[in-house]
Amino acid sequence: MSGSSAVSGAAPCRFAHYFVICGIDTETGLEPDELAALYQWLEADRQGRDPDTAATGENFEQSPLKRTFKSKVLARYPENVEWNPFDQDAVNMLCMPKGLSFRTQADQRDPQFHSFIITKEDGSRTYGFVHTFYEEVTSPQICSAMQTLYQMHNASTNPPSSSSSSASSSSSSSMDSLASSLDETDSPTSSSSSSSSRRAGVYDSSRDTLYVSKALCLITPMPFMLACRRFLSQLHRAVTAATAPPLPLESYIHNILYEVPLPAPGRSLKFHGVYEPIVCQRPGLGELPLADFPLAEAFSLLGVENLVQVFTCTLLEMQILLYSQDFQRLMTVAEGITTLLFPFQWQHVYVPILPASLLHFLDAPVPYLMGLQSKEGTDRSKLELPQEANLCFVDIDKHYIELPEDFPHFPNKAEFIQELSEVLLSFGISANTGAPPRTRTSPGSTPSTPGRERKTVAFRQLEDDGRNGNLAGEELAVLELLQGNATLERLQALTKRTGVTVARVVALRAGVKAQGTEGQGGRTAAEEEELRNAKLNIQLREVFASRFTTMFADYEAFVIQSAPDLESWLTNREQMHNFDKASFLSDQPEPYLPFLSHFIETQMFATFIDNKIMSQWEEKEPLLRVFDSRIDKARLYNVRAPSLRSSSYQRCSILKESAQAIEQRLMKIDHTAIHPHLLDMKIGQGKYEQGFFPKLQADVLNTGPPNNKWAHRTATAQRRKDRHRQQTEHLNLDNDLKEVETPPPPQQVEGCLVLQNSMAFWEWDNASPPPIKPPKKSASASCLKYMQEARGLGKNLRQPKLSDLSPAVIAQTNWKFVEGLLKECRMKTKRMLVEKMGREAVELGHGEANITGLEENTLIASLCDLLERIWSHGLQVKQGKSALWSHLLHYQAREEKLEQQQAESAVPHVPERRKSDCSIAMPFLHVSLIQDMRHIQSMSEIKTDVGRARGWIRLSLEKKLLSQHLKQLLSRQALTKKLYKRYAFLRCEEEKEQFLFHLLSLNAVDYFCFTSVFTTIMIPYRVVIIPIKKLSNAMTTSNPWVCVSGELGDSGIMKIPKNVLEMTFDCQNLGKLTTVQLGHDNAGLLAKWLVDCVMVRNEITGHTYRFPCGRWLGKGVDDGSLERVLIGELVVPSGEEDSGRACRTPPLQRSPSQTRRISITALSGRGYKPTSAQIQEAIGEAVNNILKHFHKPEKERGSLTVLLCGENSLVAALEQFFHHGFKSARLFQKTVFVWDFVEKAVAYMESADQMGDLQETAEPLGMTCQSLCHYVNAVNSTPRNIGKDGKFQLMVCLGARDRLLPQWLPLLVECPVILRMYEDTALLRDRTTVNALIGVLETLHDFPITLEASLVKGIDL
Repeated sequence: MSGSSAVSGAAPCRFAHYFVICGIDTETGLEPDELAALYQWLEADRQGRDPDTAATGENFEQSPLKRTFKSKVLARYPENVEWNPFDQDAVNMLCMPKGLSFRTQADQRDPQFHSFIITKEDGSRTYGFVHTFYEEVTSPQICSAMQTLYQMHNASTNPPSSSSSSASSSSSSSMDSLASSLDETDSPTSSSSSSSSRRAGVYDSSRDTLYVSKALCLITPMPFMLACRRFLSQLHRAVTAATAPPLPLESYIHNILYEVPLPAPGRSLKFHGVYEPIVCQRPGLGELPLADFPLAEAFSLLGVENLVQVFTCTLLEMQILLYSQDFQRLMTVAEGITTLLFPFQWQHVYVPILPASLLHFLDAPVPYLMGLQSKEGTDRSKLELPQEANLCFVDIDKHYIELPEDFPHFPNKAEFIQELSEVLLSFGISANTGAPPRTRTSPGSTPSTPGRERKTVAFRQLEDDGRNGNLAGEELAVLELLQGNATLERLQALTKRTGVTVARVVALRAGVKAQGTEGQGGRTAAEEEELRNAKLNIQLREVFASRFTTMFADYEAFVIQSAPDLESWLTNREQMHNFDKASFLSDQPEPYLPFLSHFIETQMFATFIDNKIMSQWEEKEPLLRVFDSRIDKARLYNVRAPSLRSSSYQRCSILKESAQAIEQRLMKIDHTAIHPHLLDMKIGQGKYEQGFFPKLQADVLNTGPPNNKWAHRTATAQRRKDRHRQQTEHLNLDNDLKEVETPPPPQQVEGCLVLQNSMAFWEWDNASPPPIKPPKKSASASCLKYMQEARGLGKNLRQPKLSDLSPAVIAQTNWKFVEGLLKECRMKTKRMLVEKMGREAVELGHGEANITGLEENTLIASLCDLLERIWSHGLQVKQGKSALWSHLLHYQAREEKLEQQQAESAVPHVPERRKSDCSIAMPFLHVSLIQDMRHIQSMSEIKTDVGRARGWIRLSLEKKLLSQHLKQLLSRQALTKKLYKRYAFLRCEEEKEQFLFHLLSLNAVDYFCFTSVFTTIMIPYRVVIIPIKKLSNAMTTSNPWVCVSGELGDSGIMKIPKNVLEMTFDCQNLGKLTTVQLGHDNAGLLAKWLVDCVMVRNEITGHTYRFPCGRWLGKGVDDGSLERVLIGELVVPSGEEDSGRACRTPPLQRSPSQTRRISITALSGRGYKPTSAQIQEAIGEAVNNILKHFHKPEKERGSLTVLLCGENSLVAALEQFFHHGFKSARLFQKTVFVWDFVEKAVAYMESADQMGDLQETAEPLGMTCQSLCHYVNAVNSTPRNIGKDGKFQLMVCLGARDRLLPQWLPLLVECPVILRMYEDTALLRDRTTVNALIGVLETLHDFPITLEASLVKGIDL
């Protein structure tokens, strides 16, 4: 993610753009840091105290040496660079994120280094590298001001004991600039001399020397971190050295600003610092982009497993908060992680160093990657974060991470970690640092500090110092012990002589030797280490890159190129379906799916695909170009077809060659820059004074050399190129974060909060502060706007703006958040509907209007995340990890209190009678928000608040009550006002209404997102049996029973009490219900029972299923059946019960219900005769549905029973086929059923077989004949009392399962019985039609049909 190519197109090729000095302005003296004051004001406001008392900025309780004071940019050279305007506020704030800090000679004053990044409006990046050191204060005014402040501090903390207690508290200030972790550990308590410990933090101008921090900063277009670090440290060394440097400092600064070019791609460059040459190299066009931050450090700080987990969170665009006392560590981990994302790029807020005054930015309801400096001694538990439901918290110093719940693992995680560990070990770095990651479960758990944390400072320095090869501390300790122990040395010499080696020691030695401290080939130890770091960096990155190359090797096949040209693509970007997600996922190995289904929904993946599509019309985006060339190369080397769905791990094969490329560049220098030289300067100015950075001569540093051909040439060529670019409105920016060239006007910006600028008040344009509510969108449809749109959701705010903190800007920021959240809600609900519904989904290449369970789960998880972010925007006081659940609990407490009061004062309530007790129907299910909360609270499976909130959202969505419940929750305005600030999303009336409306649209589809996720919970079910009333046989003397089956199991047989038509039972979640078996024992006189249907309701989700019957159960009536298997369908809720819930799609897998399916026999008597064409079409449709069923991923198939036996099913279609031309109703005789024909045919075959008629037939036919007889007899001899139609259904199901149906049909057709029982025109007597039917049925042979237990119970084959 570095600005590898940022400069080739975007700026003239100078190595550094600015040299900046920040520090104390002796003119203005000591000013309290306004931003720190603002931060105190915001904190006070957040905690409900009176902000004005906190906002004075003066804080006498705190020792003046621990307070922050305002720093200034003292000088910058040159004044301005046309292609990279200087942002003074941002640079000042990032050079000294905590303002100026003071020390005395008793304090530790080691110089510190850190880097920072500024993201501009167009998404391009500028890097800053800062060397901070302490300089003696010579101004008497400053010293006396500090003395006065110290006396005031002493007076305000009056008790005499206070000074000693404050002295022992710590040497380094809590807000002190750049307090690195080493700084903090060496606190006075661990300091050796008691005298210095008494003096630390105390200031007396007569005895103490006062020092103040000063920062030297280089601002560069590319992240050459190591080169800049070495240059700045040499500059500082020149200031502190006993003798003056060889040339005035201006010569070196002028040289790096104007005479050192950027290395060309694929080349290395050598330039000269004050004392030693410095080498840097830049990757070639086909290589991974430049990344100079040491990945080894990121891995050793977090440990391999933790780093892979944080990397996964980043890929899934969660909120990631890095936490450390050391700014450089924050930067190293942030840049390390974003570098590893190749070929993808982080698309959201990216602020690796969040200045203390901008903490309220953690409130941003968007994905972010931010770094926060921990104050010394503050515990993680004291850190109040506005939202944690989707937060990945990374404590770098304590080496531990907290992960969000429900977090999918990276594919092949174990093998991946193994490969990374091996690479690290080959460089002598232990891979197992870091505490194991923690998912948030118990809120009170405190981070366990690994043993590593408790080592002495000396060891920590050793470990963190790259030169010892970063061997884990223990290994170094062992080696030192061995080397320092004479006895062991002698012992080892002895073992050597006898030819025995102590392997572990030899390996350790080799490890340390391999670090090259002796400088092979005449290179210094530092160069050796630099080469080693560069090789390790590239090898680690290659391992990550090769994972994506194998995972997305075939991604191009799923990119949908639907637009004829760029203009029309940009215009319709939002409606377009760019990537066939369903097909892509169905091609992936099962273990990858949880991760991939989430990842392909992210903004970074969408942008990657957009870039791919746009590459048809314009130059390929650099990262995409490198990635595509790698995929092509991989294809050349191995034809990937057979391993397509294999989840076997493929290791990276190009580690050696990638390291060699870097080694060659660093060994053989391609270019050497001009040496620093004397400038045309006034003599005697800025003369050398040890320990003080001189005042530089601005006139020589503000202009470059007039004869510098290359600088001039590239600059003009560049300007020409830029003009051409803008004319053609090219939108592909040649830098790593491609965004639009000019910032769009505010009303065109859309997206999850399109934050466009440097660090913390999102800047929309350069105009005066906007009105509080931004104007509505204009109709301007420029290409630019579409591009902005094309970048989609949350695109955006890269970095907050660092300066203007007026209330108008704060309000504007929050408006953008609100608009962004609303847009995201609109996009998400639309996506959920399109995936789940009708024609659009089919047109978009989904094949069928049915969302896959995997995609559904992913979309619902992201909806839960969005709701959590909305609920945590503008919270007054955070309680618990889930803002939504906390609001629900407040609501529940209030409602229950009101209920209690009403109950105490209420008149006794007379229960209302149901309208007519004789009419049997499903009783009304009372729906309430509190009731649904109680269901969730009673589930022991859910352990956390975040989990409860997600469960409640899923339940409400399944019940089609999400919008209604949330409206109810927000209708208690007093509660919302108490919990939320004025600017919060939930208090913006118009947006809130639109948000609820978008959620209401989700009622159009059926979700089973609660039932399908919580599969082990106990659920109460209610069964109602509805007899056909007019025939008054509602009561029967026999003993009825029922068994309910679903996709997850069945209830077992339950006796129904006599003459009771309604019962409830508790049972483990059955999933979606599929069948009900209903029967009785035929006892008593009134043993016949005419049942209209059975209704079953899940009492938690409210889903009601209707199982149509419409037949008799009893001997000697209908087809003589005592039990029936009924197939269920989901019932549409009726209008008056729940207004707004009735709009919905027809149930899955079935067309809208026709008239209830009564026996075909009965229908044929009433003149209902489908034509032969309709019958054939119905069979085709039924078989087609079964084929489609098997083409879906296994977890998303739904019920096969419905397709075999339900309405419009295979059995129903074959019944119609067999009934066509069937002579069923005989005058004065019993009705004849199709099963009678089958039985007669089998009887004929058996008798013919005995007489030997079938001996002549071919052997296979004889076998088939036996199988048909065997199956029909098995069905007939089942102990179950199923009727004739039930037996025919069973035969068809068994035949389909065992692939025998097509073989049985010819036998039935050939049988002479057919002539008696069928008319000449019957379909069964038409050979062509029968052959066609056989062909259609044979297509089912490719699939394993399994039958539900309720269908085949009691069959013995």
